[in-house]
Amino acid sequence: MNDVRKYSYHKYSEMYKRLFNKEKSKLKKVLSEVKIKHVGSTSIPGLGGKGIIDIAIKTPINKLNQFIKKLKKLGYENNLDHPIDDRRAFLQKRILYNGKERRIHIHLTLDDNFWNSFIVFRDYLRNHDKERDAYDQIKKEAVKHAKGKAKKYRESKTSFLKRIQKLALKEYSE
Repeated sequence: MNDVRKYSYHKYSEMYKRLFNKEKSKLKKVLSEVKIKHVGSTSIPGLGGKGIIDIAIKTPINKLNQFIKKLKKLGYENNLDHPIDDRRAFLQKRILYNGKERRIHIHLTLDDNFWNSFIVFRDYLRNHDKERDAYDQIKKEAVKHAKGKAKKYRESKTSFLKRIQKLALKEYSE
């Protein structure tokens, strides 16, 4: 497979929804009775980004190791840049789709607040075009600024993310 540039910008594509649904079907076969949600930039129509399919799975802490084993059988690997903490475990895999390599990230969410932050952020940007477009611009600039460095990429977006999460949590808790 071709190497995927870790920090690049791609316009939104309806293909992302198809990729998520295809992967969700596989996940449901091995992880029954859990919430599986499409999150991240590829879950927000009109928002560009790295083109990675981010999937959040609501994970009971007592099933974490069992879920990780099942996901590894589906080709997922631990991401050493994101060790397991008290909020989530992070796994990833690369797939070939329409002749191009794509990445899928799994966030096994262990904490209700962390789960909610994913969902309300996504929903807020789906419903607020102005904020979505502002985030789109920030992501484009972050790619240029980061020059392939994860820490720089994340730092470029941090203040916006915090502000939107605060607005989203307020709006969706009312």
